[in-house]
Amino acid sequence: MDTTDRTGSTDRTSVARRAAEAGATVAAERFRTAMDVEQKGEKTDVVTQADRDAQAAVVEELRAAFADDPVVGEEDDELKRVPESGPAWIVDPIDGTSNYVRGMRLWGTAVAAVRDGEPVAGASHFPVLDDRYWTDGEETYRNGDRAAVSTKSDPEACVVAPTMWWNFDERGQYGRACQALADRFGDLRRMGCAQAELAAVADGSLDGLVTNLRAFPWDTVAGVAMIRAAGGTVTDLAGERWRHDSVGLVASNGRVHETLLEAARQIDEDDS
Repeated sequence: MDTTDRTGSTDRTSVARRAAEAGATVAAERFRTAMDVEQKGEKTDVVTQADRDAQAAVVEELRAAFADDPVVGEEDDELKRVPESGPAWIVDPIDGTSNYVRGMRLWGTAVAAVRDGEPVAGASHFPVLDDRYWTDGEETYRNGDRAAVSTKSDPEACVVAPTMWWNFDERGQYGRACQALADRFGDLRRMGCAQAELAAVADGSLDGLVTNLRAFPWDTVAGVAMIRAAGGTVTDLAGERWRHDSVGLVASNGRVHETLLEAARQIDEDDS
């Protein structure tokens, strides 16, 4: 397959969309069925055969179009680091597996294309919600309609999210994250699916999100690309442009970003 986009490179956006659809279809077929659930680390960090089979379906689509591109994936033997040069793909077959195994509807498949470590396209498919998001790096779409970040500038009118999850020995940081956000913003959400939270910032359903953790690329890169293309801002804790290897992630509509940064920096304060 060798379709060409307007930049002269192969059309990675359409391939990302097809691959996300393929993975989500496999996962949806197993949703709310009996399944064996394995622990990967923390007791809430789980994996199923559906995760592995969904990733295989995604990778099959990617390699049919780009046989030589490296793939970074959460499960099995795919790479775990994003190459610093050249093209690559980043895959999360089921983001929100904890929701998935509990029969909760908020989970999805995310696929991002990067070049030299920077995202150039991305897609996320949340099949039970029937929501499809994608970006070509210039615009972001939800179900075919152009998406844009919210226009709210008053933090007390905003809804924001503490994203990712903290290990048991770091739960004090989660408490500080919630407190720092509650002190500054109107309301909080925690969805248990980082790519859904990022997509919600991109379409204006959330006004921002924050973590002080170094997030995995499969949990973040597709959604970060969507937010930027939808007019938002994504930085690290220092306010510098976020990369896949950054410590901390602060994403917003841009209008309340400084307030989010203040909250994010409070998370690492020592307990006293």
